[in-house]
Amino acid sequence: MNVFDILGPVMIGPSSSHTAGAARIGLITRALLGKPPKEAHILLHGSFAKTYKGHGTDKAMVAGILGMKTDDERIRFSLEVAEKEGLKVEIATAELEDAHPNTAEITLTAEDGQKVSLRGSSIGGGNILITRVNGMEVSLTGQHTTLIVLHRDAPGTIASVTELMADYGVNICNFRLARKTRGGQAVMTIEIDGNFGPELNEAINRLDNIYSSTMLQPI
Repeated sequence: MNVFDILGPVMIGPSSSHTAGAARIGLITRALLGKPPKEAHILLHGSFAKTYKGHGTDKAMVAGILGMKTDDERIRFSLEVAEKEGLKVEIATAELEDAHPNTAEITLTAEDGQKVSLRGSSIGGGNILITRVNGMEVSLTGQHTTLIVLHRDAPGTIASVTELMADYGVNICNFRLARKTRGGQAVMTIEIDGNFGPELNEAINRLDNIYSSTMLQPI
């Protein structure tokens, strides 16, 4: 356990779980979309659903979707900022199966119709765990540089990615693979030590059987 686990991040209150964690979930969703969203649908579960207005979870999550960090003074006014920037926000509550009490599902839509959906949980001290991206299981914390690689489930694809990363001197600290069907779409979630430039991600995107690779910097 480190100091961050005990104290949480520098943030706008009142709660590291309900505010800082919520903002980081929003930030990661925006980063995955890769462009400004025009619509945001937010589904809140458990204690998020019960206390989001009192704890400002809705404001924090929308702030993250707008690109605000956890210590941004504008978090308190994020719903007004969203309206001014033309971001349509819908917030609903629901009971989700096998979900952490502080869980949200976010779907963002860009101007060109591109979408990304994500399920993430705030697990304490501002820490988060993302468990689904576009309906597929992942595992990422936002504390490491992370590659999310959508690809065709074909022999040799994982090896080609990891061999390329070895050529770049990358050390993998966490790896998870999920697929919908054999031979169909799959996703690698790869957390790595250190920071690397966009050339690594661009090289992965040029490999056979890769649909898209997105590099997320620590959030």
